[in-house]
Amino acid sequence: MPIGPEDAQKLAYYASKDGIGLLAPRGWYCEGDSGSDNFVLFLSPTLIDRTAPGWSGFDGPAIEAYHMFSGTSGRFEIAKTFARVFPAYRKWGKRVLEDFDMPVPSGPYPTDALTYRNKSVVEYKTPAQTKGLGTQSTWLRINDLPIAGAAILIYNSPVIGDAPDVLLLSVRLPHDLARLTPVIVRDLEREAVDAPHR
Repeated sequence: MPIGPEDAQKLAYYASKDGIGLLAPRGWYCEGDSGSDNFVLFLSPTLIDRTAPGWSGFDGPAIEAYHMFSGTSGRFEIAKTFARVFPAYRKWGKRVLEDFDMPVPSGPYPTDALTYRNKSVVEYKTPAQTKGLGTQSTWLRINDLPIAGAAILIYNSPVIGDAPDVLLLSVRLPHDLARLTPVIVRDLEREAVDAPHR
């Protein structure tokens, strides 16, 4: 990744045993979790407490990488994401949500800024104090900092469904580290695209 030596020293590589790995600020706390519907990796500069209701450690700066499986109950969150940002799969998402009498989003969040890198990768920015893709399927709570990230279609998942999986990255860094956000996002995009097929 193109990055200066000073900024490179501010980053470290974190990974869960389930295979999610990403760059994040050095010295942060890291917690992996998995279930039948997802793999997820959480990072925070404050201690992450799994025993707290709704977990804790995500009120301020935080990062979440959330791999949702389309072949399990993860399909409901994927269906919402498809309806928001992947028009080619909107019909699939609409069918999944309507089959369970769940509301179908009518398109992108009005305040989100979307950048389509290609048909499989959408970068987004959710402004501070607003609902958006950055707060849709994540423990990151709305606050005074914006969230940026990417929604990435994953076609090589070990859990096979009738649609691709989705990897949703949400990055909320403090102001003094915000310039590192594009590096974190692009590095995870590169890893997701280059991952070997299984």
